[in-house]
Amino acid sequence: MASITVRSLDEDLKRRLRIRAAENGRSMEQEAREILRAALDQEVSPARNLGSAIHELFKPFGHTELDIPPREAMREFLPFDETLDDVRS
Repeated sequence: MASITVRSLDEDLKRRLRIRAAENGRSMEQEAREILRAALDQEVSPARNLGSAIHELFKPFGHTELDIPPREAMREFLPFDETLDDVRS
């Protein structure tokens, strides 16, 4: 079995680990193993982007596709050689 060393452990965290271990009748090392095991045994849900999350939220209501309106012709833009004062006059 592998072993690890945890350095620079905050004193308050170490104190809380010692108390928790004593409450559970374990050594600090056993308690740390149990905490790690419990944390890593939790099932991690896959990351989703915001769009997918919103889609899943509203999926039960049906018709999540939007009608896209037809595009209009692009507006004309001002040439770079004209100033705003030239256009206003």
